[in-house]
Amino acid sequence: MLNIKRIVILFSLLLLLQGCLVFKSVSYEINLADSTSGIVSMNFTDIRSDAMNASDLEADKKQLFQELLKGNDFVKQMKEEGRNILDRRLFKCEGKLCGFVKYSFNDISSVENLTYQAPFYYLTFGLQDSIISTNGEVIISEDHKRIVWDNSIKNLKFEWFSTDTENSNLVELVQYLDQEK
Repeated sequence: MLNIKRIVILFSLLLLLQGCLVFKSVSYEINLADSTSGIVSMNFTDIRSDAMNASDLEADKKQLFQELLKGNDFVKQMKEEGRNILDRRLFKCEGKLCGFVKYSFNDISSVENLTYQAPFYYLTFGLQDSIISTNGEVIISEDHKRIVWDNSIKNLKFEWFSTDTENSNLVELVQYLDQEK
């Protein structure tokens, strides 16, 4: 039930958003090669820091721009978890800092605890989680939300809302992108 939230938080921590970094939403496109392997593309929108002082902001910038974007330890850690990083980048999108990660996998459960039970793929969310869009069917029960895809679909998509970044005290990081390249 809370698997997707925990996995998204884990990805956030591992991928782009460690420490006090937050993002507005994350979208996934999962292209299946067969029932258990394929390639995932993730897009993070409006990445910001909730740092309250200059040293925390510097730590967030280092984590994002040096360790996650350029560091080899991140790639090694992901590989140990069954995710082979193919691409990772940060870029400006509509005046905001956005991120992209692409990886291959051989075990479908390594993708956000996505589950395959023939003839369906499914992903479970908590009731409080906001699914922005999907090409699957959203089913809501008393204790969770679930996206279900028929196994005839080979391109699974969904977008999940994380944090309201508008009208907040969050620090926009897009201003640091050019200096960090």
